[in-house]
Amino acid sequence: MPMNRPVVVGVDGSPSSLVAAEHAARAALLRARPLLLVHGYLHPLGYGVPLNPYDLGVPAPSEEAQKMLERTAADLTDRWPGLTVEVRQIAGGPGATMVEESRRAELVVVGSRGIGGFAGLLLGSVGAQVAAHAHCPVLVVRPDEQPIPMDAPVLVGVDGSESSRLAVGYGADEAARREVPLVLVHVSPAAGDRSVPDGVEESQAAYQAEAVRLLADASLTVRAEHPGLLVREHPVRAAGPAQGLIEASGTASLLVVGTRGRHGFIGMLLGSVSQAAIQHAHCPVLVAHPYDRAG
Repeated sequence: MPMNRPVVVGVDGSPSSLVAAEHAARAALLRARPLLLVHGYLHPLGYGVPLNPYDLGVPAPSEEAQKMLERTAADLTDRWPGLTVEVRQIAGGPGATMVEESRRAELVVVGSRGIGGFAGLLLGSVGAQVAAHAHCPVLVVRPDEQPIPMDAPVLVGVDGSESSRLAVGYGADEAARREVPLVLVHVSPAAGDRSVPDGVEESQAAYQAEAVRLLADASLTVRAEHPGLLVREHPVRAAGPAQGLIEASGTASLLVVGTRGRHGFIGMLLGSVSQAAIQHAHCPVLVAHPYDRAG
């Protein structure tokens, strides 16, 4: 993978995008990569038709947008010494622009809502589009996630799938960079879950044995790659995998999820557990997309 791949973040001047830029700056420094601030200046539904900036408050390609990018870049370099920042305006909808940039990126960072975002939507259409379609890992942050928690562990969902193995690798790298523990979480059905017939203790024992095995396997793999890393295994019982991960995320600085779990539908770009985690986790979420080999 080329060493000059930047960390890319979409910036539109909204509070959500500025929080995302802050997380992106830290991620770029931890990876010793440049930071690229990108502004896609066509409306996501405009299909190439420039949007009147007075309609929804989205800046058109303009001096104003360039100044906003440069001001953000200057603020970030002041706050994060040693950071290299570049800025770029691109003629495209914000989502399509970020997906395209992800082909050449080390990491893409998106805020949950941009300008014109609906207050009730936890993740705007742009963030959802990038999280599903990117060609590299995606970090999703929400506006209420500042200040950035520095010393809480990195959490990874483990279910034995190929996607989960990739997530464990990314999570271990991230924990090592941040010098925090890695917590491997496997969610089994709760004792009172309807999917487990009453009185069938064998089922519970089987779930427990499976959890122990999956976590032990993941832990061995991580320790081989990162011998100095503190790794904890955390079996959880919950009504479903998403609920278990979301509850556990309350004590984490980052939750890492695969794009699809064990029971994911092949046609779905992002599985339901990952979608729920992105929407409801109590910390930023890293979606472990593999890198596009063509990039």
